[in-house]
Amino acid sequence: MSVRARLLRTWLRWIERPALNRLARQDAAIRVRRRFEWQCRILCPVPRGVAQRWTERAGMEVLELGDPTGPQLLYLHGGAYVFGSHRTHKGLAGRLVKRIGGGAVVPHYPLAPESPFPAAPEAALRLYRQMAAQGPVILAGDSAGGGLALSLLAMICADPDLPQPLATLVLSPLTDLAMTGDSLQTNDASEVVLPPEGIRISALGYLDGADPSDPRASPLYAQFPGAGPVHVWVGDGEVLLDDSRRMVHVLQGQGVEAHLTIAPGLPHVWPLFPGWMLPEADATLDQMAAAIR
Repeated sequence: MSVRARLLRTWLRWIERPALNRLARQDAAIRVRRRFEWQCRILCPVPRGVAQRWTERAGMEVLELGDPTGPQLLYLHGGAYVFGSHRTHKGLAGRLVKRIGGGAVVPHYPLAPESPFPAAPEAALRLYRQMAAQGPVILAGDSAGGGLALSLLAMICADPDLPQPLATLVLSPLTDLAMTGDSLQTNDASEVVLPPEGIRISALGYLDGADPSDPRASPLYAQFPGAGPVHVWVGDGEVLLDDSRRMVHVLQGQGVEAHLTIAPGLPHVWPLFPGWMLPEADATLDQMAAAIR
């Protein structure tokens, strides 16, 4: 683990995790949204030379990055289904696009509490249908967006008329809104970003009374017949570690080619941070690009 990684972990533990713990308070999502948008605008810009186009697809505002004529990356942002946007994750998606060529579509999918479950997976499926009709698609996402990407993959598998994505790549995915993973407790002391109670409160607000084991909400309980390759990255100290380990076990048990990379000492969704902040982020983005190629 680099010196910069240790410094970043300290900042996240003492500044960002307490801020995210406020998700357990009423109306806190709006304040967290504004804070996250401001931070990512300053710290995580789109790399130079990557074209940006703001448009609308499938009833959502989306950001299109890179070359629209090549294979397209559908990137679903994280944020516990209550914050985050195409603006907060455009830098991460842009750094991937720069490595692989082609382009990316980053949607601002519906968020709770304004648009609770199943608005997000339904919107993601509409967008995928539109994109798949135009050419090959690669699915990707992080945290809640990683879980959403896997839920979308299961919905694609259930529709024989939809082509499979070339690959699905997820970072620190939230795959079990029933919150049954042991690491939610065992890794609480080592987790520097996500407070388990904040995740639980956000999940309850997003579900709005729905069953947390619904596969569209929790891909851990989904079926993936005929799914293409899946790649998962997670830190060994994350509270969502078991969400990744169990997800890969389920996929492999269903005959899916699934790969798990557990990174020692790195925080939740570390590739979100540019290389000048965290050199390990570039190494993982290189791995993701290699998996796509």
